[in-house]
Amino acid sequence: MSPDVLAMAMFAFACAGLMAGYNVAFTLGGVSLIFAAIGTATGVFDPTFLLSVPSRVYPIITREILIAVPLFVFMGVMLEKSRIAEDLLESMGDLLGPIKGGLGISVVMVGALLAASTGIVGATVVTMGLLSLPTMLKRKYSPSLASGSIAASGTLGQIIPPSIVLVILGDQMSNAYQEAIRSHGLEGGGVVSVGDLFAGALLPGLILVGFYALYIAVTAYLKPTLAPAQDWPEDVNPWAFIRRTLKAMLPPIFLIVAVLGSILAGYATPTRGAALGALGAILLATYKTSDRLWAKRAAVIAASCLVLLVILDLSGIDMRFEQDSWERYERFVFALALFLFSIAILAVLAAIKPLLSNGKLAEVSRTTLYITCMVFVILIGATIFSLIFRGFGGDELVASWLDAAPGGKWGAFILVMIVMFVLGFFLDFIEITFVVVPLVAPPLLAAGMDPIWLGVIMALNLQTSFLTPPFGFALFYLRGVAPPEVTTPALYRGVIPFILIQFVVIAMVIKWPELATSLPAKMLN
Repeated sequence: MSPDVLAMAMFAFACAGLMAGYNVAFTLGGVSLIFAAIGTATGVFDPTFLLSVPSRVYPIITREILIAVPLFVFMGVMLEKSRIAEDLLESMGDLLGPIKGGLGISVVMVGALLAASTGIVGATVVTMGLLSLPTMLKRKYSPSLASGSIAASGTLGQIIPPSIVLVILGDQMSNAYQEAIRSHGLEGGGVVSVGDLFAGALLPGLILVGFYALYIAVTAYLKPTLAPAQDWPEDVNPWAFIRRTLKAMLPPIFLIVAVLGSILAGYATPTRGAALGALGAILLATYKTSDRLWAKRAAVIAASCLVLLVILDLSGIDMRFEQDSWERYERFVFALALFLFSIAILAVLAAIKPLLSNGKLAEVSRTTLYITCMVFVILIGATIFSLIFRGFGGDELVASWLDAAPGGKWGAFILVMIVMFVLGFFLDFIEITFVVVPLVAPPLLAAGMDPIWLGVIMALNLQTSFLTPPFGFALFYLRGVAPPEVTTPALYRGVIPFILIQFVVIAMVIKWPELATSLPAKMLN
């Protein structure tokens, strides 16, 4: 039996198992090991490939950048469980209520913030569906417009940084770029970091948010019955709404901007930025959920000390302990930094205590552990699958197919996008990133395509796939929590305009690659 036939059969069986709903990691690893045994028995597979599995897996799971995955997950889950997103949605909905389509616009904005903090499509869509869909229907919004805006907003976690999706995709694109450099003899290739992909995805993500909000506003203006304005109660002071909205909105926005800004500015790596986000989420959760004044004060003191420490660090004053000689002001600054650090540690410990007492920290930690284990076990299974697939020569077969595609590199690009779009109906982003990207990205990168631009296009493509009827993942998630009055046809009709917006943004990024590449280029200069 030909090794090419076995390679394609292995890929087909793995996809069939995943579509049937079997465990992802064990399907990838199990199918590949079964076909490795078949290939060994027929003499077309070298079993010594399996000896390199430990040496391939260990460096991957110990890679520093992937430590950002549990930290970003922790940050998002803590913000969700502490009801910060719920308060933000209610406050913005009340504030923008008198505007036609105001509640829908607030859903898009809150969805973008929640997506940026979690990056998990299922969690974001379900959370937004439970929080906002009943409210929108109660306020006489069209079921199609309400469900479509929620489903579209929930998928923004695919493209808006920081999110675990972009962390994983950035890591895989970096590996694919290095593979393209090694295999195809490219010269002058640099390193593609997760921070670069964050920067590349930021502008297209913001454009999507703007287009979503614009569509809702225009629809509400042309057809007010689909998204009616709400009147403020006569006995309520509008300024009270504004103060409540700012109180609910500014802390999470400040946290996300601080995390993303520190990464894009080069001040922190994605892993350190994620650690900052996790700590900030703890402090926000304590301030939001605790009924003890001392705990709230501890959270404020800890946050203030951390901000002051960052300012001292950005001042450029040398505070290294091993200096040979110290200036007087350096001693003072060092002592001040040590004092602030000590106070911050004590305040953080005090702020964590209420979360330990009410079980919130344990609940968030369990959810984080579950998601993190899922990601890394899938990574191990995908590594085994990729290794055995290469042992059959499958990577060379895929590369030869892409090289033979009509239209040159653009024909290969279109073919890859179509395949990934279809797979997005049945497979999760993580599965596609671990299995498909390492196979198709190196040939495209070797043809001269920019890795950051390609990564952004892939993320946008899969985001569109998750919205597209009848198999889009976001539709399934929302259908599971939607009330009976939201029918499946209404849900499908609601997402069609947002899918068209997605295609418009994809076309824009293809036509003007600078939308994805200009910000990373400025960061490097």
